[in-house]
Amino acid sequence: MPIPEGVTGEELDKDVRQELQSLPKTLADDVARNLVMVARLIDEDPEAAYGYSKVALRLASRVAAVREAAGFAAYANQKYGEALAEFRAARRMTGNVDLWPVMADCERGLGRPEKALEMAGAPEVHKLDKAGQVEMRLVAAGARRDMGQLDAAIVTLQSPELASNAVQPWTARLRYAYADALLAAGRESEAREWFAKAVESDRDGSTDASDRLAELDGVEFVDALDESEGEDAPGEDDKDDRN
Repeated sequence: MPIPEGVTGEELDKDVRQELQSLPKTLADDVARNLVMVARLIDEDPEAAYGYSKVALRLASRVAAVREAAGFAAYANQKYGEALAEFRAARRMTGNVDLWPVMADCERGLGRPEKALEMAGAPEVHKLDKAGQVEMRLVAAGARRDMGQLDAAIVTLQSPELASNAVQPWTARLRYAYADALLAAGRESEAREWFAKAVESDRDGSTDASDRLAELDGVEFVDALDESEGEDAPGEDDKDDRN
């Protein structure tokens, strides 16, 4: 797959570049450039990112960072079985537990919410940092909803992190998930309150909390361009009137 000339591989995190040093220099550079493309495209064009990840995987399947990148690219394309296999391989190579929440979410994607809940109660969760533990809580709540256990999902999300006024990278998503669960349970007034709190903390627009809040308030957005296109263009009669 083509890679822009300006992509050198130096854009990668230092830790990943160090991992690639186990490879011959030319090969390491090729793998690095493909990994850069995965990172650049995974949100805007996940299918293309997946293609670059497969190239990197073919070149260096024994590098944990490559397996992890391939896992995230597969995950972004909803290829949950493939993603889970790659994440497991990366974890075997590193012994790191950081991927535990996304592995559990893959189990959800495969239609196995019970397995995701089992993972949420595993000893590995205690080894996660705060962000990882919050992510695990989000996955567990999603698994509860998959199983139709709305009240349990709401309780799962109730935590010191949810109650805190401090804004952390995970705050908006946690508040949003709580609001969405409340709304699904028919608790609209509480849901509105928490969507508003999600908006306050969503500094980078990672959720559509503002749209959900507007919807609850009955606000409708009109596309000005579409409206103008719907107006009749001046006809011959209009020209006559102007003469």
